[in-house]
Amino acid sequence: MPPDVDPGCELCGRPPPAGWVLAYRDGEAPGEEGTRETMLTLGNGYLASRGADPEASADGVHYPGTYLAGFHNRLDGPGRPDGTESIVNLPNWLPLTFRPAGGEWFAPGRGRRVHEHRMLDLRRGLYLREVLVVDDDRRRTRVRQRRLVSMANPHLAALETSVVAENWSGRLEIRSGIDGGVLNANAPAEAGSCGRHLADVTTGGDDAETVWLTAVTTSSRHQVAVAARTRITHGGGHRRQSVHAPDEVSQVITVDVTAGERIAVEKTVAIFSNRDRAVSEPVTAACEELGQAGPFDLVLADHTAAWARLWTRFRLDVGEQHAWQAPVRVQTFHLLQTLSPHVIDLDAGVPARGLHGEGYHGHIFWDELFVYPYLNLRMPELTRALLEYRHRRLTAARRQAAAAGTGGAQFPWQSGESGRDESPARSLSPVTGQWVDDHTGRQQHVNLAVAYCVWRYWETTGDLSFLATSGLELLIGTARFWAGLATYDPADDRYDIRGVMGPDEYHDGYPGRPGQGLDNCTYINVMVAWVLGRAEEACEILARHPGVRPWREVDPTDDERRRWAHIRRRLRLVFLDGGILAQFEGYADLAELDWDRYRQRYGDLRLLAPLLQAEGDDANRYKISKQADVLMLLYLFSAEELTDLVRALGYEFDPARIPATVDYYLSRTSHGSTLSRVAHAWVLARTDRRRSFEMLVTALGTDLADPQHSSTRNGIHLGASAGTLDILQRCYTGLEIRGDLLRLNPQLPDGLAELDCVIRYRNQLISLHVEHERVRVSAAPGADQPVPVAVRDRSFPLAPGATVTVALPSRVPTAGPRPEERQE
Repeated sequence: MPPDVDPGCELCGRPPPAGWVLAYRDGEAPGEEGTRETMLTLGNGYLASRGADPEASADGVHYPGTYLAGFHNRLDGPGRPDGTESIVNLPNWLPLTFRPAGGEWFAPGRGRRVHEHRMLDLRRGLYLREVLVVDDDRRRTRVRQRRLVSMANPHLAALETSVVAENWSGRLEIRSGIDGGVLNANAPAEAGSCGRHLADVTTGGDDAETVWLTAVTTSSRHQVAVAARTRITHGGGHRRQSVHAPDEVSQVITVDVTAGERIAVEKTVAIFSNRDRAVSEPVTAACEELGQAGPFDLVLADHTAAWARLWTRFRLDVGEQHAWQAPVRVQTFHLLQTLSPHVIDLDAGVPARGLHGEGYHGHIFWDELFVYPYLNLRMPELTRALLEYRHRRLTAARRQAAAAGTGGAQFPWQSGESGRDESPARSLSPVTGQWVDDHTGRQQHVNLAVAYCVWRYWETTGDLSFLATSGLELLIGTARFWAGLATYDPADDRYDIRGVMGPDEYHDGYPGRPGQGLDNCTYINVMVAWVLGRAEEACEILARHPGVRPWREVDPTDDERRRWAHIRRRLRLVFLDGGILAQFEGYADLAELDWDRYRQRYGDLRLLAPLLQAEGDDANRYKISKQADVLMLLYLFSAEELTDLVRALGYEFDPARIPATVDYYLSRTSHGSTLSRVAHAWVLARTDRRRSFEMLVTALGTDLADPQHSSTRNGIHLGASAGTLDILQRCYTGLEIRGDLLRLNPQLPDGLAELDCVIRYRNQLISLHVEHERVRVSAAPGADQPVPVAVRDRSFPLAPGATVTVALPSRVPTAGPRPEERQE
């Protein structure tokens, strides 16, 4: 029997199915505990709690953290005298521990843990834990726990604990409480978010079983209330005492136990804030919710049923025995814990680190670009709600554009609750630990990402009401901003966009001019041309539907539209030798880096720019990239679309040069961003399936692999999670929506024999089963109209209840008969 298996451990003896488990056992290094707590996080989109032990407190190894979506506060920070906004670590509802009377309370470092087994049951959204501890008096106590954050009721969380005195009898004390003295300290390098965000803590009790605690944030004055009900099952009765201390409240329950006797403790918690709808007093709402909550098993049943419905909608299977299956479900699970249907009723965006920690202060970047394509085909109403987060902050975006001297709307690189720019002016170097200038806030391309997401949502859903209101304003605001930045050069009849920064954060200026931006970034200029076209197209679509015209006047003038048309045909692009698109004007003049020398010196080059800076050098001098920049265009557009876009700008462009372009930039990329391998896995899928497969495997392990050096302790990488799932969903199936046609051109990598998923397109639920030799497309029965589908070069209407199977030759034939088709 393996040494980490305990015959008395229920988890060792009866684990859930292997493809539905994330497990940790004895012997893990303490330095990796923060990552494990992140991966064991439980959440429901409204509320999430890290997987810290209930008996633990923040001590440098463990870090209990509970977060509400969109719940922020501002603290003073370096370079920001008016404060840095951050997601708030809320009062800790988990504290629950025990001791034999007269002994020490069970806590990290107290007693000897003979066995510990922790497991995340992904199917049920349940955290299971078993630990056997021996104290200094050789008393053996076994603890079994089940924990959930309800997916059925977003305000509820629950912890069930069983305590068994295996070889002793006597008096047992159990302490259950709420700790309001917590700090933000999960991401200490981001000093602007660290410190105490909660003040005005009050405590009370609703009845003999219930205690509550309220607190108010120091600046935003948001109020949060946590109410906890602790019930105990013990035939011999028990005694209970409430203890109110500054910033915390607890109950101590005393029972007499005999050897082998099981004591069951149920702790159920309700959390509300004054940001919740239809709530006037959070503590009253929390106590009332607890009064209606049933026992743990009933709460679990509702929670499990809710997860079952989600798993049906978000099914993505690669085979139960496949090594990818569990990682795919882990990524899906954590995505849904941040972005669940409960978010639809909230004013929240897509936090780059989920609700799993305080990385990046809980800010919203451009990661939604990697998230929405997956959600659009699963739960598009969730995408719409998240895009409304952007729309509600248009006023702040317009003010930022005006401050830059142009019109339209410019969303900040980092956004929080208010929509103002939260991008830092300085940040800590991960190599030297010194504060350095941070110019990443120059990435104005974030609003191009928002506009792209708006249009892809519209294409997928045909949601005319959204396009007519929020969508149109977001598209026009983006178009006006970039048209305002474009300057005309009559000598070449070309428009230039100068002083910008693309997705590659290693280049924020030219050599000797850091932070001043770059000229004619290919990614930005192509995206601007595309957005100007989509803004014009949106106006034309809505002109045909006067019944949905917005009541506000948002249309561009005729003069604006004429200028937009000219800009989108005459933006300047720069090329390298061999017809390769240059990353920006002047890129060809940069030096080549001796990659072999730096790999020999440092090994891992994901921190290449900070390493160069520590040597007194500057990444701006070299032809290097942190992540995909030019190649991001091939992530967002098909080769056919990109070719059309470049040719529409008046340039000769041979799509046969795309593989050389991919090789050129891939060989100069350090993958310093977790999003990089997502984009590159997609780009390589058609030209080099082996490397695409390798990239995807690495991306799937972003939060699972290398916990010692990972920043996952500060939160999951939400964009990478969704992006890897989307590669399976859209890239390897060749799924594309253009011209009201659902297109499929499957190309599975050799390491993948089959793929099953369910998508939602124009209100139809469609099941896809893809193999190397065939694809099967099925529509659920219903009253919807047939949808047009194309599998490679064969088009057909897919009616509700119909199934179509199409054989796939190894490559698309240039002539001859069409692929075999069978309709059932």
